[in-house]
Amino acid sequence: MIDLASLVLLGSFAATPTVDEHRTDIEQWRSERVERLTAPTGWLSLVGLHWLRPGMSTIGNGEDVDVNLGRGPKELGMLSWEGDRFYFKTSQSGISIGGMEALGAELSPDSSGSPTFVEFGGVQFYVVQRGPRFGLRVKDAEAPTRTGFTGIDYYDIDPAWRFEARWEAHDPVRQIPIATVHGVEELRDNPGRAVFEHDGESWALEALTEGGTEDMFFIVFDGTSGKETYGSGRFMYAKPAEDGRIVIDFNKLYNPPCAFTEYSTCPLPPPENRIRLPITAGEKKHEGSRPL
Repeated sequence: MIDLASLVLLGSFAATPTVDEHRTDIEQWRSERVERLTAPTGWLSLVGLHWLRPGMSTIGNGEDVDVNLGRGPKELGMLSWEGDRFYFKTSQSGISIGGMEALGAELSPDSSGSPTFVEFGGVQFYVVQRGPRFGLRVKDAEAPTRTGFTGIDYYDIDPAWRFEARWEAHDPVRQIPIATVHGVEELRDNPGRAVFEHDGESWALEALTEGGTEDMFFIVFDGTSGKETYGSGRFMYAKPAEDGRIVIDFNKLYNPPCAFTEYSTCPLPPPENRIRLPITAGEKKHEGSRPL
């Protein structure tokens, strides 16, 4: 049964969708989520993460290079890392750097907001920054995780798990440490928290900001984590708060990339977001999920 009381509008900043409208919204969100996940350069195509050392590194396919991509020519090129600058040089034809065929170019890391992609065939790599560390992230459109993908298992869509929560802003914006699955800890902006009521009990989740979007980002570990859902928790976005309210819809909780590939650098939930409430909404544990 659907608890229609949970759909009552508590504020005036947004209209509460009907049951049918809500279902349509979640079904569309799921479809777009799978489309992004299974894209040729989506998370399922991730096949490598190689941490770099300053100086010169040879890149190619085989044990005789510093960075073994496991695909492509034996000797693809050379990467130079000096200070905060990266330069890739190759003698191979048919290599695209930043969308143009070239024999060399400076590479911007993902922390710049616009990483430079080096591409050949269905393979691409680019520089990523995680705390003080830099690495090469490698994607392959023919990765088994992508070509063998069998879909996602979900809880039933339930409007009762959509809340118009109270937004408690942190003024000024705080910074909190967020650890990753690779043991790197980063300070992340924490602009506020969402407070919601469930079965007469109050719960709160701290929000983070993400580059490239104004939406609030939540990393949630709940009473289903490690049981019916992925062990390190799940992710969720929400539109920015208005008039002290923020809509959080747990039907949009999704598995982090590390559920699908060992080469991701997923952030882990802060202690404040480890709650005992079993949130039976959103994505369930992916078949073949990687253990932590």
